[in-house]
Amino acid sequence: MIKRILPHPALSVMLLVVWLLMANSITFGGFVVGSLLGIVLPKFTEPFWPDRPTIRFGRALLGYLGIVLYDIVIANFHVARLILFRRNRDLRSQWLMIPIDLTSPEAITVLAGTISLTPGTVSSDVSADGKYLLVHALDVEDADAEIARIKSRYEAPLQKVFA
Repeated sequence: MIKRILPHPALSVMLLVVWLLMANSITFGGFVVGSLLGIVLPKFTEPFWPDRPTIRFGRALLGYLGIVLYDIVIANFHVARLILFRRNRDLRSQWLMIPIDLTSPEAITVLAGTISLTPGTVSSDVSADGKYLLVHALDVEDADAEIARIKSRYEAPLQKVFA
């Protein structure tokens, strides 16, 4: 019954929250309009999501978000130190080909977005077969160690989130 009314409950809640944030106030009318949008839009877009992934909301997702937020803060300080105290020619920037074991396009997108959110790295491309992610890193001592760090720090938790 609930699946028929709310085919994508997380999307419905997100649409409501975004609507209330855009309205910049919480009113009864804003809540009603946001709720209607949260019900109607996922219902209309349901045919475009035939194979939506199963996302585990809970400990796995909270752990992943904690790791990402921590890494963003630490990477900001690291990049600031690189910019302020190193000369450009001392940077060891490198392109990394990261083999990915994730199969869901949504999970691969979250991985690429996470890497791009972390200062000093940016995801550039996904191979046509979806097996490799091309990443540019600002300062890399050991490419293999950096690839292993990305796989263990981001990809492994994402496999638990998108189970």
